[in-house]
Amino acid sequence: MKLSKSSIFKRIKDGKNTFIIAEAGVNHNGSLAMAYKLINAAVACGCDAVKFQTFKTHEVISRKAPKARYQQQTTSLRESQFDMVKKLELDEKAHRLLKVHCDKKGILFLSTPFDRSSVDLLDGLGVPLFKIPSGEITNIPFLQYVARKKKPLILSTGMSTLKEVKQAVDVIVTVGNRQLVLLHCVTAYPAPLAQANLKAIATLHKAFDLPVGYSDHTLGIDASLAAVVLGAKVIEKHITIDKGLPGPDHQASLEPAELKEMVKRIRSMEEALGNGIKKPVACELENIMIARKSLVASRAIPAGHRIMPEDVAIKRPGSGILPAELPYVIGRKTRRAIGEDDVLVWKDFL
Repeated sequence: MKLSKSSIFKRIKDGKNTFIIAEAGVNHNGSLAMAYKLINAAVACGCDAVKFQTFKTHEVISRKAPKARYQQQTTSLRESQFDMVKKLELDEKAHRLLKVHCDKKGILFLSTPFDRSSVDLLDGLGVPLFKIPSGEITNIPFLQYVARKKKPLILSTGMSTLKEVKQAVDVIVTVGNRQLVLLHCVTAYPAPLAQANLKAIATLHKAFDLPVGYSDHTLGIDASLAAVVLGAKVIEKHITIDKGLPGPDHQASLEPAELKEMVKRIRSMEEALGNGIKKPVACELENIMIARKSLVASRAIPAGHRIMPEDVAIKRPGSGILPAELPYVIGRKTRRAIGEDDVLVWKDFL
């Protein structure tokens, strides 16, 4: 899939369908073959994009940085965060091969940069947008650097306050980049469903009048489906070939069958949401006359009779004079004889 930087922002902002990103992240475990499988799975699931992570470990992580608790639970305790992440680093050649594979498969290749040289690498590859991870939302120099590339940005807002989001938005806009999408996110792997706080999607949209999506780290697909109903323009969800694989993110990811079901149900929900205009839809039209009521003769009425309240009843079908117009019928003279239960119409009266 090839989209220009302007068309992809328009697709997200104004598109009829939610933009669905399969977050491959580092679930390739450093294997190009595994990365290809993740791309193929994302295509088979009907996703719009597949996203990896781009970083130079020595530029991003101190050798003294501790692991998060979930990383300690899912990887070896004998290795540091630096060593764990270093094994998951993809070089420039791998990125080029992955982009070529995505282009052949007709899916958009994206990746999250964590440092400036990675921003430059992705920019050189021609990615149409940058996804900024939650951990960089207070990294003002980095935000300025990415924003100056003048490409659309998707900014995850996990762990942040509204004040911190505002600061980040102001920095990006001040640089002159207004093609910005915010993602509500809860940065935990997995994130408890009870703490998903999906109403923050509306809060972010109201506060900044920007397109808002959801980066879902909960187990299952319920939170993503609810986010779509709440107006999410983007859904990002981790994908893995097998949740049992070693690595920090596999357990909080969806396997291909689950991701396929999520995409299917999101598309069904989008159809159900409709356009928001309150009027009879096509399938209702034939039932209006059957379900609604109109004025009918409660008894046989002779020609020339002046209608009294007791001459009129309100019954189905709805093909005659509306019940609201009863006051305009009372006192009129009939033009013809009317049988009991006949539907009254205006030509019946003088």
